[in-house]
Amino acid sequence: MVTPEVLAGMAVRLGLLAGCALTWVASVFSAFVAAGAVINRNVKPYALMAGVPAKQIGWMSQHGERLDLPLGGQGTATCVATGNMYQLSGDALTFLEVSACK
Repeated sequence: MVTPEVLAGMAVRLGLLAGCALTWVASVFSAFVAAGAVINRNVKPYALMAGVPAKQIGWMSQHGERLDLPLGGQGTATCVATGNMYQLSGDALTFLEVSACK
């Protein structure tokens, strides 16, 4: 887990899960990045990124479970580990508070 800090003008926040040999030159917040990926642009929250240069290949829950959602469009998904719900609107995924899910 990466702790909150700013490295050479790039924002990295708590919530980033990154594999080894990661290279980034953009802001990353609450995202999941595969080992060896090169981040060259800002990453959306909950995005699963992989490749050189990195491309979004899916969505992840805060718990680290893959969410069954397209990269864009409309929809909702539930984390199988926690039961927390997420809503996709366009190309942005948001966490729905537990109380809003009931």
